[in-house]
Amino acid sequence: MDETRRIAVEEVDTVDAPRKARVDEVVDAPADAGAEPRRRDYLEGFLAQKPEPVSAGEPGGAIYDAVIAALKEIYDPEIPVNIYDLGLIYGVDVTADGHVAVTMTLTTPHCPVAESMPAEVELRVGAVPGVGTAEVNLIWDPPWDPQKMSDEAKLELGML
Repeated sequence: MDETRRIAVEEVDTVDAPRKARVDEVVDAPADAGAEPRRRDYLEGFLAQKPEPVSAGEPGGAIYDAVIAALKEIYDPEIPVNIYDLGLIYGVDVTADGHVAVTMTLTTPHCPVAESMPAEVELRVGAVPGVGTAEVNLIWDPPWDPQKMSDEAKLELGML
């Protein structure tokens, strides 16, 4: 056990930079192996693809986005933030035939606009072009809390 471990220290002035990978340096597999040869621009096909069209009722679709824009025009009378950024809208479902169902809540069950707010939401969503019928489902579970607000709403209210 007389062995002692020593750490060897070597001082150097410079270190060579590591080599960069080059596609043209890759050795191609033989053609008879059944593998497609590697091309220099391997993203060519990916970048040339066009995005798949989105239906009007899905996020990114025309009707869905118009309904969200209409919801962002409705403000809570006590809080200077729209109901969408406030986190009161839990879901927006759009069917192919133009039926829109909005699932929402209010800040508290004793909210002074508990009777008028769902009616206003239904009226505004029903006025969006392409919407046949609008339905508002007012739920209390899960209850609303300030964590459901968007960052923009928190910033507006000085909570961020």
